Amino acid sequence: MIASPKRRLGLYAALALLLPASLLLALSVGSSGWVWPASGDAALQRILLELRLPRAIAALIVGSLLATAGCLMQVLLRNPLADPYILGLSGGASVFALAGMSFGLTWLPTPLLAFGGALLTTVMVFLLARGEGAWTSSRVLLTGVVMASGWGALISLILATGSDTSLRGMLFWLMGDLSNSRVSVLWLLPTLLALFLIWLRARSLNVLSAGPVQAELLGEPIRVRFWEIFLAASLLTGIAVAMAGAIGFVGLIVPHLMRLLVGADHRRLLPAAAAFGASFLLIADTLARTLISPRQLPVGVLTALIGVPLFLVLLRRARGIR
Repeated sequence: MIASPKRRLGLYAALALLLPASLLLALSVGSSGWVWPASGDAALQRILLELRLPRAIAALIVGSLLATAGCLMQVLLRNPLADPYILGLSGGASVFALAGMSFGLTWLPTPLLAFGGALLTTVMVFLLARGEGAWTSSRVLLTGVVMASGWGALISLILATGSDTSLRGMLFWLMGDLSNSRVSVLWLLPTLLALFLIWLRARSLNVLSAGPVQAELLGEPIRVRFWEIFLAASLLTGIAVAMAGAIGFVGLIVPHLMRLLVGADHRRLLPAAAAFGASFLLIADTLARTLISPRQLPVGVLTALIGVPLFLVLLRRARGIR
């Protein structure tokens, strides 16, 4: 299914066009009707600039972060089923961020708390999966699923003991909600720097995909690279969760689909996954705002409804290729 160079160029062009098209759609469509960006109506322009534009930018950022984090986790495990949601990173980040909100830890930034939860989960999953011997991808996945269930239980405990006034808002946030997302330069610049450094490591990611033994024979410092992936995936997941809650399937579906289309070379895969992840989440959020307008759905519900059948189709097609 991997495209030829000519078709791959067409795919890149389609991805480049999809980003502005999805952004224009998100700005134009909403519960208050169509708002054309060039409209001179002051009230409509206020809706556009104060409500829709910040939310659309947040969706673009979160989608690209989750897709990139999914690529990193799949390299680490050499398994296309790995992603931050399934391995429990999103759950750990959610618990730490939710605890900060519930217990009044306002002096600690929510992105920092979420990053700490995601990093702790990553380290625990790999340590517990290793045990006395070397870890395998199946053991890591099973450990991640158990960790995710444990974090889910802690989330239920925090919600059950929290105040009723904030319960609905917390539930929406946990299901994935971009309605209150805001972009801060304080954490956006470090995140963009992390993305840039990850893309510079594309060749190393290609080598690691072949396995640790081959990577070590080719001169890659395995332990250093693994810790770089741990930190990068935890940072990207933590920032995404702090902005929009736990949104599943973006980090699973998008890298898998882009790998089928552009190949496993991370020099092509990483930018393609980041671009499509941004567009995918922005379109899903636009649907979440408009399907049952004037009410809104959590975007995490839409990504799950889209992601589950799409992933099953991709699995069947990939099995057919073998």
